[in-house]
Amino acid sequence: MQKHDDNIEEIELPPSKTKIKQQMHDLQGIGEQLVELSSDRLKELDLPERLFDAVREMKRINKFGAQRRQMQFIGRLMREVETAPIVAKLEVWSGKSHQHIAWLHQIERWRDRLLEDESALTELLADHPAADAQRLRALIRNALKEKELAKPPKSYREIFQVLREILPEHTDQAAE
Repeated sequence: MQKHDDNIEEIELPPSKTKIKQQMHDLQGIGEQLVELSSDRLKELDLPERLFDAVREMKRINKFGAQRRQMQFIGRLMREVETAPIVAKLEVWSGKSHQHIAWLHQIERWRDRLLEDESALTELLADHPAADAQRLRALIRNALKEKELAKPPKSYREIFQVLREILPEHTDQAAE
């Protein structure tokens, strides 16, 4: 039996070829998501000029081989960029971020409270005085009537949209 020395420091090995290749594919995947964005959304990301231009150029290319080469180029440019803020913004836009999902759940809870508890509207209006109380009261009344008569939940859905406008979404960028 061999004895292991606990005092031996582990040597940090460079990433394997497989790991590097996977990272490149991941960066290229982010690049593909960038290509799908509108010009306005692209501008919001504040990308380096070379990457921004490469993404815009990719939108104009329609030959498969040229598209593949351009995507590889975008992947190479992505190596020079801090991707975490880009990925976070893409997740928010696609509705996948945990904060965004938590915010949507908060809105759903408020909507349910408004329909179940009459004092919930008073509490909401106290926290958000700019909210249109009359419109909310009408929507709540209509949503309850729709449920009672088994009609489509038009007002129920509209309450959600109104709450999205009233309740602010908290993001990491706001804290910075």
